[in-house]
Amino acid sequence: MERGLKSTTKFSTRQLAVIGMLSSISIILGVTGLGFIPIPPVKATIMHVPVIIGAILEGPVVGAMVGLIFGIFSIIQSITTPTPVSFVFMNPLVSVIPRVLIGLTSYYVYRVVKSKSKSLGIGLGAAVGTLTNTVGVLGMIYLIYLGPYSKALNISLSTAKKGIVAVAVTNGIPEVILSVVIVVSVVTAVNKIKRK
Repeated sequence: MERGLKSTTKFSTRQLAVIGMLSSISIILGVTGLGFIPIPPVKATIMHVPVIIGAILEGPVVGAMVGLIFGIFSIIQSITTPTPVSFVFMNPLVSVIPRVLIGLTSYYVYRVVKSKSKSLGIGLGAAVGTLTNTVGVLGMIYLIYLGPYSKALNISLSTAKKGIVAVAVTNGIPEVILSVVIVVSVVTAVNKIKRK
């Protein structure tokens, strides 16, 4: 049965369990700091990986729901443990929309490519989902908050622009690699268990 978007969405018990479990993993990764892997000179995040896994295993709506909870958690975290630039994550356009889109982009890339190669589909889905997070969040900060962001960090606009682009590249590449390795491993293992 096709698990695409439907006009009336009803979640099965299995889908609700998957949403709850993967959302919890994402939140635990954020609260404990385990979601940040130090790869000198950067810290790559894997907090978006549960969103991609949910989307590829259970469809775009499940992925979008896990992304929604991840985004809401980002807002709560920016309020409860503020930093000088936490105000940018209080805006759902920065913290929620890109995270919801992770589930949609990763699923549909996987779905298009899987007919040629399932592993390639999973890997490309993971890569595109990761880039959706990186480009979506940093792109929104750039478009909406460049001025206030540079003021909060006490740097010039041009330095802020270069900094955002540098973070997108230096964090984005390791995050894509980590995401592909983790998602391909987990989804392949789960699919083997399902077939038994």
